[in-house]
Amino acid sequence: MKKSLKDDLLPFLTRDEIKKIVKGLAKKIDSDYEGQEVLFICPLRGSIHFCADLLREITIPQQVDFVYLKSIGRGGSIQIIKDISVSVENKNVILVEEIIDNARTLQFLRDRILTARPASLKIVTLLDKPARREIPIRADYVGQTIDDRFVVGYGMDFEELGRNYPDIYFLKN
Repeated sequence: MKKSLKDDLLPFLTRDEIKKIVKGLAKKIDSDYEGQEVLFICPLRGSIHFCADLLREITIPQQVDFVYLKSIGRGGSIQIIKDISVSVENKNVILVEEIIDNARTLQFLRDRILTARPASLKIVTLLDKPARREIPIRADYVGQTIDDRFVVGYGMDFEELGRNYPDIYFLKN
């Protein structure tokens, strides 16, 4: 019998726990931007699940756009596969990350957006893994801080598997 990825996983966050975290983050963003419009930028592919759920909970006027970046090699350059398609100038922008790990790609994206002169730029992340940070970036909105463990599910993958799992799991060591 073929072994499944789930055989190598330990439960971490259930879909109900994730939903509660997402609602809390949405409430904070709604409060901070009351009466304003926000442009959410979702890096593909991992953040799509979190971004969709977050935007459904947020009640302020909003736009969303997508970017797809690829890191070439360990510590290498960042390649833009799909760029954002709207202007960020004078807009309130929030980058939506499912997890912040080493932060190299996030720094590239943040710096690139800052050159386009947004009115403000903040970062929201479902999970923050500061133990792996190579770049000193802090998210403005953090769902949960986690230890240095590999996570799968809710958009996060192991070799492109597991993104579709509604819960989040730790990969067994």
